[in-house]
Amino acid sequence: STAVSPGPPMYLDLVYIPNHSNRKNVDVEFFKRVRSSYYVVSGNDSAAEEPSRAVLDSLLEGKAQWDSNMQVTLIPTHDSKVMREWYQETHEKQQDLNIMVLASSSTVVMQDESFPACKIEL
Repeated sequence: STAVSPGPPMYLDLVYIPNHSNRKNVDVEFFKRVRSSYYVVSGNDSAAEEPSRAVLDSLLEGKAQWDSNMQVTLIPTHDSKVMREWYQETHEKQQDLNIMVLASSSTVVMQDESFPACKIEL
C-alpha cells in the first residue's frame, strides 16, 4: 500500500523522505504524487540497507512520469554503500531525469561532536 492518498500531485520545495527512506512507506506512487525540488534522504544503517535501494529506484521511476523535467536535488544525510552504488549505477538515468545528488565533504564541529554536512540555499 502507498503512504500517499489518491489525488493530484503536490508540489513542494523540500521533502524529507520518511522513516529512513524505508521502502515500506515510500514507493513509486509517493514520488509521482509528492513532487519536490529537494528530497532529503536519511539512513545510514547498512544492516537495515538504509537508505533503501528500492526507494531510490522509485524516485527514478516516479520522476520519469512527471509532466515536466524540473531540476530535482537529492540530499543524502549520510554517506552509505547503498547510496554510492545507486549513484554510480544510475548516474546516466539521473542526468536524463534532471536529478542531481548533492555530496559534500564539509564537516560541522559542535562541542565534542563532528559530523558531515552540506549547506543548502533555497
